[in-house]
Amino acid sequence: MAESPSRITLAGRRALVTGASRGLGAKIAAVFAAAGADLVLTGRDGAGLDDTRRIVEGEGRRCLCVEADLRSVEETRLAGQRALGFLGTVDILVNNAGIVHVEDLLGISVDHWEETLSVNLRAPLILAQTVVPGMIAQRQGKVINISSMAGVLVPEGHGAYAASKGGLNLLTQAMAAEWGRFNIQANAVAPTVILTEMGQQVWGDPAKGDPMKARIPARRFGEPVEVADLVLFLASPASNFICGQVLRLDGGLSAVS
Repeated sequence: MAESPSRITLAGRRALVTGASRGLGAKIAAVFAAAGADLVLTGRDGAGLDDTRRIVEGEGRRCLCVEADLRSVEETRLAGQRALGFLGTVDILVNNAGIVHVEDLLGISVDHWEETLSVNLRAPLILAQTVVPGMIAQRQGKVINISSMAGVLVPEGHGAYAASKGGLNLLTQAMAAEWGRFNIQANAVAPTVILTEMGQQVWGDPAKGDPMKARIPARRFGEPVEVADLVLFLASPASNFICGQVLRLDGGLSAVS
């Protein structure tokens, strides 16, 4: 077995990353490319995807951008099929795309509820159904679902988001139970607030953000690269015996909550 530094690598690997036009998805794609992976990137913002593609190709890696709206079953399935067409086999699936509507349960509309679950929970299943058969055939693969601490500790006004992420945590465990025998490791990453554009929109107001920071032992929010580094570890051979876990990336929040 190789020593650890050489095992945290994605050389020769092929990855599909959703929600890669900005935020966590763009950072994960950049870190993956630097580690040696070829990539297919999905998102709704074509210009943002092109920005990420230039970073990936700047690392000398192959990259295809697929504009897709994961609220649509058909577009989600097509995105997976196009990834297979470009890469041949997807070795690593990162279900990162997500949306949030900050509304209380009595006020949230059925449309917002269904939109949240379709992107955050249904799309990861459809993409896995599309690409995991290839992983099974080669007896190797990684599925990494980007969840949230909201799926564990629910903040007020995040009912639909929490339900979708809690469901994603259990879906991750079901994936591990069914596919672990094929040397496929399925895991989820559950960050607390990360300073992406979406994180700034929801938590940027000091009146809301400062009390939340005060609850976190690290006394700060996370940075996108900290999520990307953990996802890189889970995508690499160094994590091959980690399966079915929801890894909390929370600065100690769950230790004191």
